[in-house]
Amino acid sequence: MKKILVIGSLNMDLVTMSERHPKLGETIIGKSFFQIPGGKGGNQAVAIAKLGGEVTMFGCVGKDSN
Repeated sequence: MKKILVIGSLNMDLVTMSERHPKLGETIIGKSFFQIPGGKGGNQAVAIAKLGGEVTMFGCVGKDSN
């Protein structure tokens, strides 16, 4: 199998669950909070690896805690 290089975005998705969608301009309280690794490039690299491909991910990360 050929080697695959993915050049793309890496990010941490910050997700909260709530009882309903907020109305325009409204702030509501969330019930739970998740951090899920994501980004289109990161997701593609994971998919390739799960399919058995030899993948290298090339992306840029920030200086924050994630």
